[in-house]
Amino acid sequence: MSEPLTVPSSLTAQVERLLPSARLGRLGRLRRGLEKEGLRVDANGHIAQTAHPQALGSKLTHPHITTDYSEALLEYITPVYSEPKEALAFLSDLHTFTYHHLENEWIWPGSMPSRLSGNDSVPIADYGSSNVGTMKHVYRKGLDVRYGRIMQAIAGVHYNVSLPDDMWHALREMEKATNIPFNDYRSTRYFGMIRHFRRHSWLLLYLFGASPAIDKSFLPNGQVPDKLQPLSDDTYYAPYATTLRMSDLGYQNKVQSQLKICFNSLSNYVNTLRHAISTPWPDYEALGVRNGDEWQQLNANILQIENEYYSDIRPKRVAKHNETPSQALEARGVEYIEVRCLDLNPFDPLGVTESQMRFVDTFLMWCLLSDSPWISDEECDRLDDNRRLVVERGRDPELRLTRNGESVTLPAWGEQIFAEMAEVARLLDAVEEGEPHAAALEALAPRLKDPSLTPSAQMLARLQEGNGSLSDTLLSMAQAQADKLKATPMLRSREALLAQLIDTSHQQQRDIEEADQESFSEFLESYFTKARESRALSALPPEDAQ
Repeated sequence: MSEPLTVPSSLTAQVERLLPSARLGRLGRLRRGLEKEGLRVDANGHIAQTAHPQALGSKLTHPHITTDYSEALLEYITPVYSEPKEALAFLSDLHTFTYHHLENEWIWPGSMPSRLSGNDSVPIADYGSSNVGTMKHVYRKGLDVRYGRIMQAIAGVHYNVSLPDDMWHALREMEKATNIPFNDYRSTRYFGMIRHFRRHSWLLLYLFGASPAIDKSFLPNGQVPDKLQPLSDDTYYAPYATTLRMSDLGYQNKVQSQLKICFNSLSNYVNTLRHAISTPWPDYEALGVRNGDEWQQLNANILQIENEYYSDIRPKRVAKHNETPSQALEARGVEYIEVRCLDLNPFDPLGVTESQMRFVDTFLMWCLLSDSPWISDEECDRLDDNRRLVVERGRDPELRLTRNGESVTLPAWGEQIFAEMAEVARLLDAVEEGEPHAAALEALAPRLKDPSLTPSAQMLARLQEGNGSLSDTLLSMAQAQADKLKATPMLRSREALLAQLIDTSHQQQRDIEEADQESFSEFLESYFTKARESRALSALPPEDAQ
């Protein structure tokens, strides 16, 4: 018989102390926003070679519809909402609006790319002639010379979450930490959340990973890694994989792995990033920054800019003008968390569901309220091993992970986490109608004991039911989803807003281009001079901390 699951008393105690205030509506609600990527593809399932539609507005200045790396890689950005349904409704309207302006093209529902025809078939996004637009384009050219474009065609969902100030004040008072400046306290707790997340993010990869297969055109020079097996003439898969997007086939950077980015403190995190954007790397120097008058990369440093750093989670703060992301963090502390390890859900037209959002909310709140000591370099390596194992073999019944130096099965560890999360769901559901967070746990719990219920297994089953072709299968799914989205009525006020933003965003881009007074070289020199400056963390009183 298995031992009964016990929940740490410290976690239960925190929940019990917060519950009365939650029931009285004094803690507020979590706030979240979505960033969802999706490739445009043609009728044959190839990555689109057409420019980003003018009818969607300027990708440089539009607040909600832009592109990520590629001209063909749409990125949707929702406003921040306290209700998941509202964020999803906005995301749905962005999809529907886009389909009103696409001709014989579809939005790819999978994280791994559609059919490619070599590196150059992934068109780099063009943001116009302004210095800001040129910088975005040259940065992407730098990613090409460093890693290749194909890796940059991968898509996912980024989930941004923040806690309301009322909840932070309650936690700060509960811990008798009112002598600590508000921003400092909040940042310290957010970093504790991040550390606990990194110890357990393998669970999200298992539950939501949906990329167990790739099109063969994704592989450089047709070289097939040992972990992959053929499924059809154009598709390879790993039998027990959950998310090849998060494997060494997906986002990877061996140079970055030497940085040892640490999430033990804000100052360590910021200083490591600042070191990376200021320190040349010999291999990148050998590539050259410029070839004559043509820029190949922004610089030859470990990171061109901070955005080049890949991680499954990031601390974030909205930056002001002439301020880098880390300077914003250093000046005013962590404002929200960005979860970056979620595959697109290929079975849903939006790529993400409300149940999934409720689960991630509960998971993050559990990470915040759980004890989270600093992570040593040795433990960091073990965490990387756990993630790699779940990515490559998450559905393998023989898989064992390492927890506190001991071997444990994935279902056993997962059940313990679910038991603890159930306590946190009680707290989050205290301000809801019904119990949506508890319901999300209940809906997903069966996946622990039955891997066939996971999206990765469901995707493999769908492939095996058909001809085994990932691109054929996903193209058929994309077309069916497009029909559904085209038939979905938009909120009239939102349709009017998006129509207005077409002209507004194009005019804003023209204004930026006309306002430039310095050369691109001068612009870059000024940018990086400012980027290397340290910004002291402001010790604002609670009422001034935004």
